[in-house]
Amino acid sequence: MVGRIPVFDVAPVIDLGRLPAKATEHEPFPVTATVYREGHDRLGAEVVLIDPQGVRRQPVRMTPDDNATDRYVAWVTPDCPGLWSFEVQAWSDPIATWQHAAGLKIPAGVDVELMFTEGRLLVERVRAGLPASRTAAGRKTLAILDAAGEAAADQTRPVAVRLAALQAPELVAVLQAHPLRELVTTAGPFPAYADRTRALFGSWYEFFPRSEGAVRNKRTGKVRSGTFKTAAKRLDAVAAMGFDVIYLPPIHPIGEINRKGPNNTLTPGPADPGSPWAIGSAAGGHDAIHPDLGTVKDFSAFVARATALGLEVALDLALQCAPDHPWVAAHPEWFTTRADGTIAYAENPPKKYQDIYPLNFDNDPEGLRNEVLRVVRHWMALGVRIFRVDNPHTKPLAFWEWLLAEIRSTDPDVVFLSEAFTRPAMMHGLGAVGYQQSYTYFTWRTAKWEIEAYLRELAEDSAHVMRPNFFVNTPDILHSSLQYGGPAMFKIRAALAATGSPSWGVYAGYELFEHVAVKPGSEEYLDSEKYQIRIRDWAAAEAEGRTLAPYLTRLNELRRAHPALQLLRNVVIHTTDDDHVLVFSKRAGDDTVIVVINLDSHAARETMVHLDMPALGLGWHESFLVTEELTGATWTWREHNYVRLDPGDEPAHILSVRGTS
Repeated sequence: MVGRIPVFDVAPVIDLGRLPAKATEHEPFPVTATVYREGHDRLGAEVVLIDPQGVRRQPVRMTPDDNATDRYVAWVTPDCPGLWSFEVQAWSDPIATWQHAAGLKIPAGVDVELMFTEGRLLVERVRAGLPASRTAAGRKTLAILDAAGEAAADQTRPVAVRLAALQAPELVAVLQAHPLRELVTTAGPFPAYADRTRALFGSWYEFFPRSEGAVRNKRTGKVRSGTFKTAAKRLDAVAAMGFDVIYLPPIHPIGEINRKGPNNTLTPGPADPGSPWAIGSAAGGHDAIHPDLGTVKDFSAFVARATALGLEVALDLALQCAPDHPWVAAHPEWFTTRADGTIAYAENPPKKYQDIYPLNFDNDPEGLRNEVLRVVRHWMALGVRIFRVDNPHTKPLAFWEWLLAEIRSTDPDVVFLSEAFTRPAMMHGLGAVGYQQSYTYFTWRTAKWEIEAYLRELAEDSAHVMRPNFFVNTPDILHSSLQYGGPAMFKIRAALAATGSPSWGVYAGYELFEHVAVKPGSEEYLDSEKYQIRIRDWAAAEAEGRTLAPYLTRLNELRRAHPALQLLRNVVIHTTDDDHVLVFSKRAGDDTVIVVINLDSHAARETMVHLDMPALGLGWHESFLVTEELTGATWTWREHNYVRLDPGDEPAHILSVRGTS
């Protein structure tokens, strides 16, 4: 039934409140609602946060949304992880109603003394509701109310003076802080789950342990796989670049049957290692470690070293099997059998994955889901608190809702990243049922208008269901812009990802400008690391200056130094006169960052940048100081500013606002 003061379309709400909206500890998020009433009387609205212990926090007053009629908004901030909820309360506001009417009637000479009497009575009601106070602030509040009541009643004073006393800013502030609430209507509570900060903010680095420390025999040409011990030596360099998460593709035994050879061929040699995503062999399945990488003890030592360096280990969770995975023989009901009696392998036409059997979650859902839960808890017990999940959109949402809820019920700090490049509804659905992070379409958003629209979408439209992670490349995705854009494009995409999203990621080799595709029109790398071991000479690249590592390091330093870059919902798009120059800002408290990027990696661009000054917390005609964080230069900026960006030098400005000039 509709409340006495109607409250409609509360957001953020997922599935009518059955599922919690996304939130993060210490991250402000907006609550909006449509609130109105009959007639002309004024109303008020506020949001009440309820913490995981059921304690109701101080209400936050909602204000009208300038972009929508009868729409109200308030920003609220959970201060700890856990399941929160919020209510929207609306009420008839007799004080605001009186203030509006008095501002019209008294100057017009209509019902003057009656209006003053009604105003005095309202002030007295507020005064009566406040306890006697021993603090200076409390005594000041009571004094302000007493003075207003006296002014309203004192007919010896001029009418204009009495009215001014009842419209004084200090009185208005007191009345807003202590509203009279009549006909209160409550909508909610609605759930919002606040995850730990890593669910929102982090810099990810992906490498294959088998490639790190791998050695090629100069005489035979054979390659000896890297191990957890040799890969651990690379962790120092990853940490030095400022990354927070080291993500490992599958580390399990790799199937022998239908093993893939170099560049996804079906003719592997006896020494070819196969794809890590073809999981399982006689050596074990999802709870085992590939013998070439080492032992459980070696893995634990790797995790311990990463932790000591400030890195969290993210492990790939790929729910699929090689034909010789132990599950195939023990549980054939967990797979799909075709009409000819064979088990169906994975296909994404025209791609075929003959070395992989997808799981079927419909034949024995309880048995399969319990086994997956066991596997996840196995790796959690070994120190893994982050999982990057491969192709979750090919598994039922109901399964993920169950699994993620089971993990959250005992280990709410565990983070799951959804690797789903699929339809928006499915991507949002995965986020809604519990995934803390999601891959996005960022890799394919390259034009200025596409990037602007996508930043707005992620920050405003879908933030309550899906947190983005902007990976600049992956073992599967080498975008054409990187293939043909030259080294400058690697800088452009890194700067855009690192500043546009609170979470971003890099796959090893990006800092070496690896850009050659297996064939024209393909996004697969030539000699892809998915199918063979790649040996990189990091030391030589550094010695010869052929590395982007210093640039990535500086980007991560800026992300840690600026709280504004650690949030999602604070993006503001500004305008330029050039279709290849993008500008946006992010603001958190008194920290403001302006990012200007030349998206053209082949030519210098000159343009005027036009800023939305109020969005920066500044007046339209103010000038202010900025520091160019990549070069250290300092300038005075205003609403309109000339910019020239040469991709051969520096394709981006990352500007911190240092105050007015």
